Amino acid sequence: MSVKHKEVFGITEEIAKQILETALSTGGDFAEVFMENTKNETIEMQFGKISKINISNVSGAALRIIKDNTEVNCSLTKFDKDELLEVAKTLADSFVGTKRIEVQPFVEKDVKLVVHPERVRGENLDQEIGLITEATKGAKEYSKEIVQIVASVVKKDQYMFVFASDSTWQTDHRCNNRLTTRAVASDGKSIQPSSSSFGRNQGMEMYDGFDAYAFGQDVAKDAVEMLHADVMQGGEMPVVIHNAFGGVILHEACVHGLEATSVARGMSVFCGKIGTKVASDIVNAVDVGTNENAWGSINIDDEGTPTKCNLLIENGILKSYLVDKRNSKKMNHPITASSRRESYKLQTTSRMTNTYFLPGTSTFDEIIKNTKFGLFAKQMGGGSVNPATGEFNFAVNVAYMIENGKITKPVKGATLVGSGKDVLLRIDMIADNLEFGYGMCGSMSGWVPTIVGQPTIRVSSMTVGGRGGNN
Repeated sequence: MSVKHKEVFGITEEIAKQILETALSTGGDFAEVFMENTKNETIEMQFGKISKINISNVSGAALRIIKDNTEVNCSLTKFDKDELLEVAKTLADSFVGTKRIEVQPFVEKDVKLVVHPERVRGENLDQEIGLITEATKGAKEYSKEIVQIVASVVKKDQYMFVFASDSTWQTDHRCNNRLTTRAVASDGKSIQPSSSSFGRNQGMEMYDGFDAYAFGQDVAKDAVEMLHADVMQGGEMPVVIHNAFGGVILHEACVHGLEATSVARGMSVFCGKIGTKVASDIVNAVDVGTNENAWGSINIDDEGTPTKCNLLIENGILKSYLVDKRNSKKMNHPITASSRRESYKLQTTSRMTNTYFLPGTSTFDEIIKNTKFGLFAKQMGGGSVNPATGEFNFAVNVAYMIENGKITKPVKGATLVGSGKDVLLRIDMIADNLEFGYGMCGSMSGWVPTIVGQPTIRVSSMTVGGRGGNN
């Protein structure tokens, strides 16, 4: 039985049905309209002075029709009834045929709200400016060698609505909110940058009790320490990758290869691997869209599917890919509520939310103590990966040597080189100290907020690049 819904963005059920029927009039299998109204805010400070306040609005709609394995799309900045009907007819004319699918009665699913922003912005931006002022002060006062500081609060406040021919009728409110601080240290001869961020899908209440001064100090500390570090001497060795943003290894070198964008086209090293061993027995990994107010969480994905916990790897066995509606049929794989897009201007497709290794049974101290010699990658940086092969190259922003079971001297310029499938199989210790890092992931559908995370892990052998020579 159809339930009458409130009008959303000027669209009633009757209008929505008319648009979708027009879209399906030439034999399409599925039709969908995505609508959004988004406010973007950036407040930036450079070394104590406000350098940027940008506020912009993004409002528009996207309509798509799928027939067999063909998809046609159109985005528009106006989304009244007449505009959407005209676009629906234009897209439908891409196909030749007669109507074969009926628009299903709309059903708004009861969704548990895991994302519920309260105070979207501070009074006159005072709270935002106070945060970046304190982070700047903390970094500046840490050392006279800090020569540059950039601190910012960036927010994306989005109201979205999606309706589709398969009965979908869903709305959502999101507020991705992130504080970032970057510091550069210099001794007059060389420079060393460092950065960190804290993000949630939440309002300004996320900063209640947050120590922005200490946050800035930690960023400056890493910059200064790495400035005076020895240059890394490369080689093959055990590598201990710390928690939080260390999970970028899983994100880049593995889970991008589990997204339907790669798997459905046969462009992933993990194609056809469901049910097979892809990692060591102690490895368990998930992609979870339902962590409370987490940076990568969403109540529903951009196709209107309520998010959930997707078990990707269990005891080393590959259990699932990340799959959107379009690729579900093509791959004969369940939908995983993983369809995301930066905005209506880009086509939605399978993406990650909060992706991480689950905790193990070791402690951090046990992992270090049981490593006679190796590299401790405390903070990972950027890198590149080829999903088809899993081969990657990552920078390590903050690193130390491990010698005789102890963390010793800092080293800089270290890179990790290898293959995701090899790294997963060589993980031989996992700690119990799960933490998260906050990133922006770029792919076919633009940039979306994602959490990377993990406990501290040890990889028994990896190729470590470095420019240092023999001592």
